[in-house]
Amino acid sequence: MARIYLSPPHTSAAERELLLDAFDSNWIAPLGPHVDAFERELAAAVGARDAAALSSGTAALHLALVLLGIGQGDEVFVSDLTFVASANVVRYVGATPVFIGSDPKTWTLDPDLLVEALADRAKRGRLPRAVIVVDLYGQCADYERIVDACSRHDVPLVQDASESLGATYNGRPAGTQGAIGIFSFNGNKIITTSGGGMLVSNRTEWVVAARKLASQAREPALHYEHKLLGYNYRLSNLLAAVGRGQLRSLAERVDARRANFEWYRTQLAGADGWEFMSEASYGRSNRWLTCGTLGPKAPINQSRILALFESENIECRPVWKPMHLQPLYADCACYGGDVDQRLFETGICLPSGSNLTDDERAKIGRVLATGFGSSQ
Repeated sequence: MARIYLSPPHTSAAERELLLDAFDSNWIAPLGPHVDAFERELAAAVGARDAAALSSGTAALHLALVLLGIGQGDEVFVSDLTFVASANVVRYVGATPVFIGSDPKTWTLDPDLLVEALADRAKRGRLPRAVIVVDLYGQCADYERIVDACSRHDVPLVQDASESLGATYNGRPAGTQGAIGIFSFNGNKIITTSGGGMLVSNRTEWVVAARKLASQAREPALHYEHKLLGYNYRLSNLLAAVGRGQLRSLAERVDARRANFEWYRTQLAGADGWEFMSEASYGRSNRWLTCGTLGPKAPINQSRILALFESENIECRPVWKPMHLQPLYADCACYGGDVDQRLFETGICLPSGSNLTDDERAKIGRVLATGFGSSQ
C-alpha cells in the first residue's frame, strides 16, 4: 500500500473544471475573474464583509501586522502552541513576539493567561500592539473572553484561522472573531489551492489596502508609481480557480474529518492512558487533525508509537513544538508554557485526511491495536 499521509489534498472534478477554465481563458496571472470570485465566495462562506486572496497564510498574517502599523520596537502577543509562521511574521515587521500559553482543555490560547499578561504589560506601560490568537487543529479559541480582554486594553485581535476553516464559534463561522482573520490553503489544509491564503475583515478599507500592498503597492497611474513598500503576495488566477472548486466541498470535507474522529474514538475506546483533544462547548471543530495525548498509564509512549506508524509507512506526527521552546525564540518572554510543553511531549496527530479509504483505516487500526495491545 502507498504511504498514508497525515493530511493529503483531496480533489474532485470541480477543481479540474475550473482550473481548465482559467487556463483556457489565458488568465495566467496573479489577478483575474477567479481571484475576484474566490474572494467573494470565501467572504460569504465565513460571514466577512471582504477578503483579499494572497499567496499564503503567512503573507496574510504579515499584511495584517502591516495594516495595524506594527513595527520596530513593538511587542505582539502570540499563541505559544502553533506553527512557526504565526511568530515569524512578528519578526518580519521588526517587532518582538511574547508568547501566551494554552488552556489544557481546549489546547488554544488560555484567556486567563492573556488577562494576566495584558495586566502585567499595562503596569509596565508596554501594552502589545496586537494579539495573534491561533485556532488549533480545527478548534476556535475562547473568543468571547479573549475579545473582552483585548477590548479593555484597546489591543487589536488578529485571528489565525489557518486550521479552522469550516469550524464555528457560538454558531458563527471561524475567521471573523477578530479585527482581521487569516486562512491558509496550503496543501495539507482542509481545502487547498496548493499554496495560498486569504485575509478577511469587516473593515473593507483594510482589505482594499491589503490588495494594494500585495500588488507591490502600485499607485493608480499608467506608469509604475510607488509611494509605499509593497509585496508580491497576490494569489494567481489558476490557484484561485482550484480554491473555488475546493470551497464548494467544504461542508463535506468537514463532515469527513469529523467522521475520522468518531472512527478513532471507537478504535481507542478504553485505551489506557489515551485522551483525545476535547471539543469546546462553545463551538464545533472541523477536526482538521484528530489529536490526543498519551498519559503515564498508556502501554506505549510517544516516540514508540510514532516509530510504529513510520514502520508501516504511515505519517503520524507530534503536536506543534511550542514557540517558547524553539531555539529561534529562546530569548522571548512567555506567560505559561507548561501545558504547551506537556502537549508537545505526549501528544500525537493521527492521519486525518478527508479522503481516507476503508483499507487505509484498517491498516491504521492494526497499528493502534499493536500499540495499545490488550488495553483496547
